[in-house]
Amino acid sequence: MQKRPTERQAGIVELVRADGFRTIEQLAERFEVTPQTIRRDVNALCDESLLRRRHGGVEPALEHENIAYRARKVLNVNDKRKIAALVAREIPNGASLFFSIGTTPELVANALLQHRDLRIFTNNLNVAYVAATNDSFEVTLIGGRLRNRDRDVLGPEVEAFFNSYKVDYGIFGVGGIDPDGSLLDFDEQEVRARSAILKNARKSYLVADHTKFGRNAVVRGGSIRDVSAFFTDCPPPDQIAEMITTAGVALHAPEPDADFPTFFISEED
Repeated sequence: MQKRPTERQAGIVELVRADGFRTIEQLAERFEVTPQTIRRDVNALCDESLLRRRHGGVEPALEHENIAYRARKVLNVNDKRKIAALVAREIPNGASLFFSIGTTPELVANALLQHRDLRIFTNNLNVAYVAATNDSFEVTLIGGRLRNRDRDVLGPEVEAFFNSYKVDYGIFGVGGIDPDGSLLDFDEQEVRARSAILKNARKSYLVADHTKFGRNAVVRGGSIRDVSAFFTDCPPPDQIAEMITTAGVALHAPEPDADFPTFFISEED
């Protein structure tokens, strides 16, 4: 696709990733459109490797690399907004923060725009763009080779960048959370950058929605036991919940039917 998925297409991806194989007819009935419309949506989503065709329908794609950023921006976006609002409640004015790559950290930056005098250090171009709209924020962006697909910078210079500061809060996401508590990503450089954030932040905040539980990213780095607090959109699986309780990690998840402020992710692609 030359543009990010539509709201319906994002809904198709979320449904199939949650429930597994769905037929074209089931999807057409669920989204109240014609089978021809669903086939067009499915073809576009499969061309972007978001889903995989099977006879008569579609199933989740095998993930050898992360989904493109423009597609991730609309997947589970309401759940990510809830997470971002929870994080914003914990950050005082005048704080210093690291932000990692990822769509959920970008939404946290959006949720913080009513704050004042934050100092932000990031390798995430999307976060820097959002944060720069608040004139009271001081934003420091690492230089280096940009990953066009993700609009972020990775590499040894990024680790050195985060190792040069000591900040109040580190905000970071992950590609997946293994049942044994391991934090997973798709690239060794992503893991090293995340490790530098965790090491140099007084409080480390992991932000991840429910789809990251059991997701099969392949590069391991750190454990959920290592973070100060875990922010998610619903109660984690029992094994993970017991693990973080034992480790003394603070768990933040929204109460059912809780009201959250409305804010929107940046529209720039």
